[in-house]
Amino acid sequence: MGALPGHTGPRREGTGGDSAPYRGRFAPSPTGLLHAGSLVAALASWLDARAHGGQWLVRIEDVDGPRCIAGADQAILGQLQRLGLVSDEPPLWQSQRSDAYAAALARLQSAGTAYPCGCTRKAIEAALAAAGHAPERFGELVYPGTCRDGLHGKPARAWRVRCGTDEAPLHLSWQDRRLGAATQDLTHEVGDIVVRRADGLWAYQLAVVVDDAAQAISDVVRGEDLADNTPRQIHLQRLLGLPTPRYLHTPLVRAADGHKLSKQNGAAPLLLDTPADVRAALQQAAVALGLPPLHAASPEGWLAEATAAWARLVGLA
Repeated sequence: MGALPGHTGPRREGTGGDSAPYRGRFAPSPTGLLHAGSLVAALASWLDARAHGGQWLVRIEDVDGPRCIAGADQAILGQLQRLGLVSDEPPLWQSQRSDAYAAALARLQSAGTAYPCGCTRKAIEAALAAAGHAPERFGELVYPGTCRDGLHGKPARAWRVRCGTDEAPLHLSWQDRRLGAATQDLTHEVGDIVVRRADGLWAYQLAVVVDDAAQAISDVVRGEDLADNTPRQIHLQRLLGLPTPRYLHTPLVRAADGHKLSKQNGAAPLLLDTPADVRAALQQAAVALGLPPLHAASPEGWLAEATAAWARLVGLA
């Protein structure tokens, strides 16, 4: 992974001052058990919190209820406990946070930054095709702004947040602790963001922003596949007057076909039956993070050695 550029003490932009105690989090979705890829993000976030002398929290991101597997949340917490990665506070479940998300949407509605949308995915694809935008495989379905100025007789399905216009596009820049400086044109690369879905469920982007603020998260350490979500979340943070954490996006673990190792492509759950299994899983994650070989025999000793190695990697020691 190499040295992380631009390291400073924990700082957050926005309300509540320029600095804050370090508070990190790991936020798995209970759509399956942890695997080698998700452990990389879990371990990095835990090590970063420990190296900073901060707190580490676990949030169960089960806002997308239909995709969640019964019992997977408790199974994930059990896996983390066997790995020695235990939350410093009781875990938070997004499924219990609907009132907080509703309050945030109400603020966006009152400010005129959120509007109802009546478009189906098929209608969005048709509008993009009519405008000469050919669909890209795995590409972003950029919302063309059809309902930005009214529903035009369609029933409301979802709620969206405005992300600039063609005349005044929204370019958002941020600094990642590993990836460095980045900029995204939200207007033309993303389009207006869904914050409440057509099926009535809360969108990930809104939920994560509200919860990071509620838990006073100073640093978000997560997988590189989520880096493109960062400008959307910063935009919502600014609209809601919430602090912006620092971000660090970890390297991805890839399957044999080159794609991200994930539950969707059949990643095997971690084998954690014995202390040797635990140490092997942690060591594999450490290699992905660019840590040097670690030699402690016990999982507890290994984590202490890994914390010191991480502190050196990020310039704290």
